[in-house]
Amino acid sequence: MRLSPEPFEPGALLTDFCQDRAETGAVVSFTGLTRAEKGVVAALELDAYPGFTEAAILETVAAAAARFGLQDVLVVHRVGKVSPGEPIVFVATASAHRRAAFEGVDFLMDYLKSRAPFWKKSHEGGAARWIEPTLGDYEDAARWDAPKDAG
Repeated sequence: MRLSPEPFEPGALLTDFCQDRAETGAVVSFTGLTRAEKGVVAALELDAYPGFTEAAILETVAAAAARFGLQDVLVVHRVGKVSPGEPIVFVATASAHRRAAFEGVDFLMDYLKSRAPFWKKSHEGGAARWIEPTLGDYEDAARWDAPKDAG
C-alpha cells in the first residue's frame, strides 16, 4: 500500500504484481482516472493524514484478504493535485480463483471511494470546493455490510 504524490504507471504496477505467481489463478486490477467532468474540473486535490490514512487502508486490505482468501493485494493512491486523465488509484488482487479476485477489488474500491480517510477538493474555474462521496458511493459500500445469506 502506498500513497504517492507522484504520477504512477498502472501497466508497470500490474506487470510487477503479476511476477512469480505460479500458484495464482487470477489477478484482477482496477485503475481509476481523474475525470474532467466535461471541462469543469481542472484538478482534484487529495489530502491524507500521514500514518493514519495508510493504517486505515492497510486494515481494510487485511480484512479483504481474509474475507475473500486473497493471496496478495496492492493499493496505490495519489495524494496532492491530480489532473484530469491521470491515474488516481490502482488496486490489484491475486487469488487462486477469479471470483475472489474480482470481489476483492470491488470491495476495496467501494471502501476507498466512500470510507477511506481522504479529504478531496475539486478545483473548478479558479475556485475550489470540498467534495464528499455520493449517495451511490455509500450504497455501494453498504452492500458489503449486509450479512451473507446463510441459506
